[in-house]
Amino acid sequence: MSGDLTIKVVQSLAAFSSREWADLSGTCRAACTSSYNPFLSFAFLKSLEDSGCATPQTGWLGQHLRLEAADGRLMGAVPCYLKSHSQGEYVFDHGWADAFERAGGHYYPKLQVSIPFTPTTGPRLLVHHSVEPESVRTALAHGLRALVEKLGVSSVHVTFAQPVDMTALTEAGFLHRTDQQFHFHNEGYSSYDDFLGQLASRKRKALKKERRVALENGIEIDWLTGRDITEAVWDDFFAFYMDTGSRKWGRPYLNRRFFSLIGERMSEDILLVMARRGGRYIAGAINFIGFDTLYGRNWGCIENHPFLHFEVCYHQAIEFAIAKGLRTVEAGAQGEHKLARGYVPVTMHSAHYIAHPGLRNAVADYLERERSDVEAMGEYLEDHLPFRHGD
Repeated sequence: MSGDLTIKVVQSLAAFSSREWADLSGTCRAACTSSYNPFLSFAFLKSLEDSGCATPQTGWLGQHLRLEAADGRLMGAVPCYLKSHSQGEYVFDHGWADAFERAGGHYYPKLQVSIPFTPTTGPRLLVHHSVEPESVRTALAHGLRALVEKLGVSSVHVTFAQPVDMTALTEAGFLHRTDQQFHFHNEGYSSYDDFLGQLASRKRKALKKERRVALENGIEIDWLTGRDITEAVWDDFFAFYMDTGSRKWGRPYLNRRFFSLIGERMSEDILLVMARRGGRYIAGAINFIGFDTLYGRNWGCIENHPFLHFEVCYHQAIEFAIAKGLRTVEAGAQGEHKLARGYVPVTMHSAHYIAHPGLRNAVADYLERERSDVEAMGEYLEDHLPFRHGD
């Protein structure tokens, strides 16, 4: 790149045009075919704002970075929020906040670089497809540090980051944190039965029984995407989401308008797996379709049936991925129960810049021990995968 670069901080996605956002890494199916992540799309992020889910009123004030060339062209960006709490992030720092507050500090507000309410890995330091990426990532990483100092906040947290972003962030002085999720990897399977054939006999029989029991009582499964997802379907799904979310989390993050907006703006990127019994839908899960990945997100039900959650969220996602030739299923945060269903442990990465030297040193010591624990747990789980050992 040549010429001067300037970083501007804006409070809304409306400060970007959908066209210039689509030229950033990972944000557009047409422009970024090899790395498209639907959660980074202009449609998804703008829908979170327009619906009122991620706004200052809910504790998510946009502080998005725009890296511009001298002529105003967008060179890079960061989806960033000023937050008054740690909800909806899935990388937990409540203990850090409590310790700092007890010591007389103020942990909130803080800066959060993430997709609100969405624990999936993707680009965080977004780069225009026509420019040299390393220098842009470096500029954005240092821009985040400068924003911490400008606002006088405690910290900035970049969660579910990709390795290339982690390199730029750690070189800029961010601390490295790891965690685990469980993903399914499609090894070129021709069918779900082909996948089952790779499991140990006892595990294979257990999953067949589980799926059979889940669909007892006349339950049938529908895959809905595109125009099949009507407002009536959204009404049903939202009822499931609210019923289960209210019991599980206390206050679901997403409202009814959000689902209508993504239905209007990105329905071809959405898969609803809906369970039907007696002529009506009783349960469902929403998934998002990336370039080569199916991302499982929210689930809910209004009737409880044994193993139905596993069928709708995990087994059906694997079937869809195999049918559509997708390489991976990311089934959301945590959940060692996914291991027995063919999902394997995968390490997640995040980066944290903490301004206060004492808190930074304490967190650095903690993260060193935590990384070791995560690595050891990953090795242990790898030894307990359900797959057959070499024939």
